Amino acid sequence: MSVFEIIMLACFGAAWPFSIYRSYRAGTNAGKSLLFLYVIFFGYISGTLHKVFYNFDRVIFLYVLNGVMVFTDILLYYRNRAREGKSVAVIVGQDES
Repeated sequence: MSVFEIIMLACFGAAWPFSIYRSYRAGTNAGKSLLFLYVIFFGYISGTLHKVFYNFDRVIFLYVLNGVMVFTDILLYYRNRAREGKSVAVIVGQDES
């Protein structure tokens, strides 16, 4: 277990609750990249698998926690995209009346 790995994961993980909160409250995907979220999620999955198969230690908890937070942000991205689509449909529907 490397203290530097722990610090890296803790620092990266500290940003996700703010991103999740912003996505939830704003209800919009402005400034979000779905590709970026998937790349980061894939990275955390890869790190977790490395820990499982090659170097199992307690740091795996941080990989899993960060992965869950990124996955939550991905789910919020899809929720917000659906909401944005509905609001556009309502606005377009009102213009046609």
